[in-house]
Order: sequence, then structure tokens, then C-alpha cells
Amino acid sequence: MRFVETKTPAQQGCLMLHRTRQLFIRQQTSVINAIRAHMAEFGIVAPVGRKGVEQLLAVLTDTNDKRVPEVARGCIAALGAQLRMLKAQILEFDRQIMAWHRSNETSRRLDAIPGVGPALATALVASVADAKAFRSGRNFSAWIGLVPKQHSSGGKDKLGSISKQGDRYLRSLFTTGALAVIRYAKIHGTQHRPWLTALLARRPTKVAAIALANKIARMAWAMMARGERYREPVALAA
Repeated sequence: MRFVETKTPAQQGCLMLHRTRQLFIRQQTSVINAIRAHMAEFGIVAPVGRKGVEQLLAVLTDTNDKRVPEVARGCIAALGAQLRMLKAQILEFDRQIMAWHRSNETSRRLDAIPGVGPALATALVASVADAKAFRSGRNFSAWIGLVPKQHSSGGKDKLGSISKQGDRYLRSLFTTGALAVIRYAKIHGTQHRPWLTALLARRPTKVAAIALANKIARMAWAMMARGERYREPVALAA
């Protein structure tokens, strides 16, 4: 049984920043989907991405475009205003998270790990009140949900897919960071990362990303529990 350590008010406040930002991102996605769906009803579609939504909203400013009735035009304009408000609020949350990151020594140390940016670093510091509550890096990774399920019997070890039984938000941040490291390695070469090179040679990219995310999580736990700074592997330092 693992007892939950009490978070400080500062940690709880930072965690609330992350949770509120994530809520607003989900709302932003919902509003964008609504705009696309409503405009598609009138046969107006646009490419996927931010510019596509801007193209749809630009239709409303064209007084000569009569494809959208006035009632529908007002509804979509309201959705556009809601979208702009959400984007501005998300940017403000990003600014506050960055300010919190700069003010916290542990978060700055974690930021040195490849694949860990200010968002993941602050989320880790805010979520983990005491890293020493975990006996090992594997226990910490299991808490996040990045370790394989055990289907072992009769002395035979059988590992399945990752458990996904931990913190979904942290798990998504770790996976996103791992994918960023893999993309960078594919562009600039993986010769300085022999472990990752061998893994990508025999496993698909997404499977390799989960394994790398597991590795990053263990490194983060070691740094938090022992108060250490990130040290590049020998292959990288050379």
C-alpha cells in the first residue's frame, strides 16, 4: 500500500494550472469541430489545421458570400469569438506555467532531460509530492502506467501492452516527449544513441516511443529522489 504524500499549496496551484489548461484545450477542440461541422452543412470545408479554421471564419467577413444564412452566420461568429477567447486563455496559462517552471529549481533540473520540457517538468514536480515514496524508478513508471502488463505463469515471463492504469496526463506528456526525441534522432541521426538505434531497428516508432518514455520516467524519478542533475550518457558525451 502506498500512502499519498500531501502536496504543498504551490504544487496544488501548479497542478490546477495544468488541469485547467487541459480542460480549455478540450473545449477548444470541441469548438473547432463544431465550426467545421456547421460550415460543412453548407458545403464549405477547409484543410485540417489552424489555418483551415481561420479560412472558415474568414467566410463570415465576406459580405458578398451568401452561402451562409444570417442566422447561421451569427452562430458561427459566436463560436469564433469563443475560440479566440480560449486561445488567449491557453496562452496565458502557458505563460504562468513557464513562470512557475523558472521559479522552481527541481523543474529546471528536469528540463535538462531530452524529451522533458517545461510542461512535463512542472507537471511532475506538481504531481509528485515526494519521489522517495516510490522504491524504484520502475515503481514510479508503473504509477504513471508506462510498464507492460504481466501475464506470467509457471516461471515463464509474458509481457503484454502497457497497463495505462496510472496518470493519463503525465503518460501523454512522457509519450509526446519521447516521440519528439525520436523525430529529432531520425532527422539528425541516431548514432549517438545506440540503445534507441537498436530499438528503432526492431520495433515500430510508437512502440519505441513507449519504451523511451518509460526510460525517461525512470531518469526523472532518479533525479527527483536523489537531487541529481542530468548527466549525458557516455555515448552522447563523446
